[in-house]
Amino acid sequence: MTENTVSEVERMVITRVFDAPRELVWKAWTDPKYVMQWWGPKGFTAPVCQMDFRVGGKSLLCMKTPDGQEFWNAIEYHEIVLHEKIVSSMYFSDSKGNKVEPETLGIEHEAIDGAYDVTLFEDLGNGQTKLTHIGNEPMESAKNSGQLEGWNQILDKVAAVVAELAQAK
Repeated sequence: MTENTVSEVERMVITRVFDAPRELVWKAWTDPKYVMQWWGPKGFTAPVCQMDFRVGGKSLLCMKTPDGQEFWNAIEYHEIVLHEKIVSSMYFSDSKGNKVEPETLGIEHEAIDGAYDVTLFEDLGNGQTKLTHIGNEPMESAKNSGQLEGWNQILDKVAAVVAELAQAK
């Protein structure tokens, strides 16, 4: 794993505008029953999602590949501003939430030392919300590893969940 410092590297940033109020986008992003519908790229499922969504809390998620392989992630929450911002750190883990180095899973992951993931929810008015996710890896690495494409697929799935929530409202 290559270590970089926060100030010297362009971080992975991905944005999406949803045709839904900010509260619905927030709900889709933070409610385990909805997270299970979008966690992981296209074709992946999320059979497990345990969330303790509070500052100091931790979530444990399982991402299952189309061929049945399981990858676990844990997320620790450092800052939560209701309907506005989530600052967290996500890492690969075992099924108990213990940290696992990505290399042991055959995954190349370049983290930026000291960088957290930041997800912002911006009310654009007219019932639209802009979600911005700033990852803890360099943009170049995210492009090369396919992670950026994976996040685009994830946001497509989030959009479907948000559309369903908006319709049900």
